[in-house]
Amino acid sequence: MVSTVQNTDVKQKDADRALVVAVTSGAVFDPGAGDGGVGVYGMGVAFPLLQALQRVNERLLQENPDESLLFDVVLITTDSQQQQQSSRIISSTRHYGLDVGRFCFSSEEDFMESLLKNNVQLFLSTDRNETLQGSQKGVLSAVLDRQEAPPEQLRVMLCGDAIVRHDTVPEPPSQKAAQSFSAQLGEMRRRFGMLDSPLSVVLVTSSGGRESCGVALRTLRSRGLSVDEAYCLAGAPRSPILSLLRPHFLLSDGLGD
Repeated sequence: MVSTVQNTDVKQKDADRALVVAVTSGAVFDPGAGDGGVGVYGMGVAFPLLQALQRVNERLLQENPDESLLFDVVLITTDSQQQQQSSRIISSTRHYGLDVGRFCFSSEEDFMESLLKNNVQLFLSTDRNETLQGSQKGVLSAVLDRQEAPPEQLRVMLCGDAIVRHDTVPEPPSQKAAQSFSAQLGEMRRRFGMLDSPLSVVLVTSSGGRESCGVALRTLRSRGLSVDEAYCLAGAPRSPILSLLRPHFLLSDGLGD
């Protein structure tokens, strides 16, 4: 069974234009950490991500108060113990002033239904098995990076290898969702200038040379997405650049043609 509760504390987003991002509540809040006994959860690994998403929305609305292309955040809860604390999850969101549009509570068996029912365009979790399930059902999914990412700028990293190797792997179920997400993200990025943008898109190609990186760049541009930075590692390990750039997540699911 899936139960969805609207957050009456925030203005609901335009369902036809908003980019719906679902994040597991267990990643946003740390159930094992309280906050001074005031009945709210402590901050989890994905807390800066929600702050960064909110920052993008705030800047978009500053530029245009009638802007409808905004991030619409849904918190997904499947843990039975956390479901019993649903009021605490909602109170924690209110306490921190997070711009969450909906709270969705479901069993682990019905969690995919909760993503589809809420028209989720990007699903983020610290649980690799959950993101794999999402991908298999055609929902663009990514594992959240556990290293600390900045709350003032949303940093999205794209895997160039997933774009250029499409001839050697089967077409993923989430390909259509990935291309739609790329187009919307690109449109959102164009709302800002080159400097002081609250949204940064980075391309990293681990294998191959400059030609592979060029193919990935051209493919993304054909979908309406231009990147802020591109790195061709030519076989070098990816971990140093990840530590330096500190993206909120690395997206490789569904990016191939």
